[in-house]
Amino acid sequence: MLFQSKSKINLGLKVLNKRSDGLHNIVTIFQEVDFGDKIELVKHKSGCQIRSDVDWIPLDSSNLCHKAYSALCHELNQDLGVKISLEKRIPVGSGIGGGSANAAATLIGLNSIYNLGLNDKKLESIAVNIGADVPFFIKGGTQIGQETGYKLSPINKKLEATILLVIPKVTISTEWAYRHIKNKLKSDNSILRFADLMRKNFLSFKFFENDFEKIVIPAYPEIGSIKDKLLDSGAKFASLSGSGSTVFGIFDDKAYAKKAASYFHNSHLTILTRPI
Repeated sequence: MLFQSKSKINLGLKVLNKRSDGLHNIVTIFQEVDFGDKIELVKHKSGCQIRSDVDWIPLDSSNLCHKAYSALCHELNQDLGVKISLEKRIPVGSGIGGGSANAAATLIGLNSIYNLGLNDKKLESIAVNIGADVPFFIKGGTQIGQETGYKLSPINKKLEATILLVIPKVTISTEWAYRHIKNKLKSDNSILRFADLMRKNFLSFKFFENDFEKIVIPAYPEIGSIKDKLLDSGAKFASLSGSGSTVFGIFDDKAYAKKAASYFHNSHLTILTRPI
């Protein structure tokens, strides 16, 4: 059975502090977008076998699909044998949740093909042990993410826009980004304004910013240039997604988004998409 594995952008991301477990508390808005991988799950007698159309992802137990399979089998104390075929479109290290979405799609897929009858809340409780972003891809849509990103609250105001994803040929490690952001952490009023806007279900970009830009753009100036070009091309908002490397622009006019895409398509992967 074929399942969609979508991606996300972060509409603002504030890193609040480092936790005692070594992770970081954040506040962000996750926005699901209509671009992603395809994943096919077929019942198998036992174990988890993964294959892919690319050679740059692991196919062993370190793959997040395999981790999702293992987590669900452990939770139910049974072997849900499966063969997984991944058709990858989302580059690794691009900051739009490719691996996390694959893991969520695996949980959803196993629940479906084995008729397990697990509700989303149960799947989310399993997903949180796989990765902080995985529960979001169980819910999808537009969600406030807090704690490490797993604590979710829906935003009912739908974003109506065309989104241009510009993905440079740069891989940025999330671990590297968090390690270097520690000297940039500070408390300021923008965090309060950001949270207040979210609580009111009010999507305004005035106070939205991604803290990772403070370290990523100096280290990778090309990313700053992409952001500036998107804004110059008519985007009402442009930002790094997650810790990068994807930069996205939000356009009210699809024609402007298409024109902007033409500036980048010879040098970067560009995707025109929409919010879900």
